Amino acid sequence: MNIQAQASGAIRIGIDVGGTFTDFVLIDGQKQKVSLGKRLTTHADPSRGIIEGLDRLLAEGGYPIDEVDGVVHGTTLITNTVIERNGAKIALVTTRGFRDSLELGKEIRHDRHDLHLRRPEPLVPRHLRLEVTERLRASGDVLLGLVESELLDVAQTLKNEEVEAVAICFLHSYANGVHERLARAILEQELPGVPITLSHEIAPEIREYERANTACANAYVQPMMDRYLTSLDTKLRQRGFSGTLRLMLSGGGLTSVDLAQQRPIHLLESGPAAGAAAATFYSRLLGLSQVISFDMGGTTAKMCLIHHGRPEYSTEFEAARVSRFQKGSGLPMKIPVIDLIEIGAGGGSLARIDGMGLLKVGPQSAGSEPGPVCYGRGGTQPTVTDADLLLGYISPTYFLGGEMPLHLGKVVDALTKDVAEPLGIDASTAAIGIRKIVDDNMAAATRIYIAEKGGDPRDYSMLAFGGAGPVHACALARLLGVRRLIVPIGAGVMSALGFLVAAPTIDLARSYGAPISRIDWRRVSALIREMDAEAAAFLNSPGEHVDPIVRLYSVDMRYSGQGFEIPVAVPALSFERDESSLLEAKFLEAYERRFGRSIPGVTIEVLTWRLKAVGTVPPVSVAPPASEACAAIVQPKEQRLVFFDGRGMTSTPVYDRYSLPSGFQLEGPAIFEERESTTIVEPGYFCEVDPYRNLVVQPCEA
Repeated sequence: MNIQAQASGAIRIGIDVGGTFTDFVLIDGQKQKVSLGKRLTTHADPSRGIIEGLDRLLAEGGYPIDEVDGVVHGTTLITNTVIERNGAKIALVTTRGFRDSLELGKEIRHDRHDLHLRRPEPLVPRHLRLEVTERLRASGDVLLGLVESELLDVAQTLKNEEVEAVAICFLHSYANGVHERLARAILEQELPGVPITLSHEIAPEIREYERANTACANAYVQPMMDRYLTSLDTKLRQRGFSGTLRLMLSGGGLTSVDLAQQRPIHLLESGPAAGAAAATFYSRLLGLSQVISFDMGGTTAKMCLIHHGRPEYSTEFEAARVSRFQKGSGLPMKIPVIDLIEIGAGGGSLARIDGMGLLKVGPQSAGSEPGPVCYGRGGTQPTVTDADLLLGYISPTYFLGGEMPLHLGKVVDALTKDVAEPLGIDASTAAIGIRKIVDDNMAAATRIYIAEKGGDPRDYSMLAFGGAGPVHACALARLLGVRRLIVPIGAGVMSALGFLVAAPTIDLARSYGAPISRIDWRRVSALIREMDAEAAAFLNSPGEHVDPIVRLYSVDMRYSGQGFEIPVAVPALSFERDESSLLEAKFLEAYERRFGRSIPGVTIEVLTWRLKAVGTVPPVSVAPPASEACAAIVQPKEQRLVFFDGRGMTSTPVYDRYSLPSGFQLEGPAIFEERESTTIVEPGYFCEVDPYRNLVVQPCEA
């Protein structure tokens, strides 16, 4: 693998804890060497799998742990905790009269035609949503002062209930956090050791429901993440690690352990964000203007759009949806995230026959415990990986480089019992059905996602990675009409590489709404200076000095009367003078680009001012070998029967991915195996190895 760290002799390690596997990438800048690792995730204690995998990775490379300069980590722990509802016992302290805002939500049914509609349950039961007297105006001016004696009664209730964490969300606190800070000071005295989340610190933006949900979710996962990160950091230090441990944010940047423990909800999508960061790195390297990032692991598939070397971003995210693709059926969070879709289509996705006698796949997953049937770890329900094994796409003897033999006989028995016999078909036909369903589900979700952005999948290249991604990428590209597919070497652990090509980042926001013609620019200037100072303090904190800092400003804007707003990127203005004309022009440009029209004569409003401050990361590049001639002939290591649509079981050459020199070419069908993943090239597709050792797959010309 030809990833190299330049201008730095640092040894850095990226660790991605997924639902099925934990992936490792080590970059040695001095030796210009990369080491990869992959092991099953240990769900009961993810840090155990991390330490065991790290020990092995270092031992294989001959690296003492005290020579490692930095470890960057991302995890699905927070997402899983919210979905599985196994977080802390928490309480919400709110303004009198607003305890039920978490249940009222937006008062909108996400499916008006469903008579049995399920709504997401609040993270805080009603008896632990406690009210106190206080009131701020929307401007932030105090209307009613906080009645401090009521906080003492609240504290006693929380003691009696043995609450583990507290969220405080007062009306309009985003405009003035004075009452929330006073309430925290009182509760900290009465409840020593109980973490307290303030809504104006975690999400200083308008919209009470979303802000309250975000604060509650942060409190809900905070004790667990505090224990987890403390345990992981302690175990690393006990082994002699003296470098910096950083965490991946949902927005694609890096943060410190301290900030991650204070604001763990900002790590909600840290794993998927790492994959998008790696895809962004490759899109810039290869000069691709429009890319579909396709990351398929053991539990889920994630798709993200990257335009001109920059992923799509969002300031909102819905967690734990009760209806798979229904917007509004989850818990809304006001957090900066890389905008992607995530569906329950992974190698471990379970196949079953539903009550109507139809074959369904996912979103439930076998994970790593017990895992797919073929793992031989106690799994009994057939999965996508089991179907791929039976159809010849993956090897029973070379999975994880041969370390984990797969059990084909158990797969046939499970497929026959659970799928084939109920449908009156054989096991192979059942496996074909499972694969087609999961591919069609991913294609449908991707089409909708791109269409919502005003795009056409045929205009994009696809970058595929993850353990299962290269196995399904060619089929997905065919279904979408994508003309170019790129599979990097080491694709099976590429998300872990994403941790090492991301920069320290902080996303900040301040809500101040006004018609564009009546903006108080002195107030805006004060908000911007406040965010600039906070960003500089974070990125240049002790042990975290970062220089230079890139600042990206944006403003959420809308037409007056609209219930939604759009982000509008703005240059680094002085914000000291009237910039209304420039803001209006930028808004109209962004609105017309998204909706194809503008609305003349309607007042334009600003709502929230945002800053993304980005530091630097040690340079990493993907360099071709110094000298390498294309071998005249590369022999396949074996022939294997593989199922292809329209051809049936076809004798297919299987190549060692590591033996392929740049310039190698062939026409499919073909299989390319490496330790962490397998790439399938279908009949009718041409494959070439580019100078960076990527597999580039394109349809053969008619």
